[in-house]
Amino acid sequence: MSENTTPLPDFTRWPSFPFEGDMRVKKLAPPVEVEPPRSGEDASDCVACGTPDDSYIWVSERWRVRAMDRPTGLPMVLILECRSHLDLGDLPNLLAAELGVMTVRLERAIRSLDGVARVHVNRWGDGSAHLHMWFLARPYGRLQLRGTFLSLWDDILPVVPESQWRENLALVAAWLADFGGQANAEPAHIAWESPATIDVPTGMDGDNDRRPSTLGDVEAAEA
Repeated sequence: MSENTTPLPDFTRWPSFPFEGDMRVKKLAPPVEVEPPRSGEDASDCVACGTPDDSYIWVSERWRVRAMDRPTGLPMVLILECRSHLDLGDLPNLLAAELGVMTVRLERAIRSLDGVARVHVNRWGDGSAHLHMWFLARPYGRLQLRGTFLSLWDDILPVVPESQWRENLALVAAWLADFGGQANAEPAHIAWESPATIDVPTGMDGDNDRRPSTLGDVEAAEA
């Protein structure tokens, strides 16, 4: 078996390329005569069509926005889907026009989040037949993440804290809901319980029996 000696392309030396060290180009597989069907070519087998609205962070009459199942390395990764089982080239004029409006609106919503510099918008369509547009937020100041490889960095960067992720989802959903539709995402709820008792330190100056009137007084006494 001969070794692949194809030279590495220039982009492997870009600062944004996430890998380094010894690499080689994969052997290119021969083309197939007939491409296999994508997932959900038939609407009856389409995952998007069968997913209920409460799995999305925002829904409207013709569009839905969903997030990943859990936080990842980027501040925000969202997917815009149309309700109708259509691909990009199949959209009627109304949905095609709305896609432009929704793309701009969702980009603005994500870019309004703290720490977001740019929003990358991608459509591949090789895996699923149902139209879905990807929106990936690039963290502010992370110049190494600029450009083509942002989706790869999403799997490499440390995972965003879940509370921050949920807060961002709620903010984006609320932004979209200002223009219509329904926001389903909510910020993370704080699990807080009041203490059963409060220990008050005993003083030595005759105020032993005086009980602090507020929790702030307790904290000041303990300081």
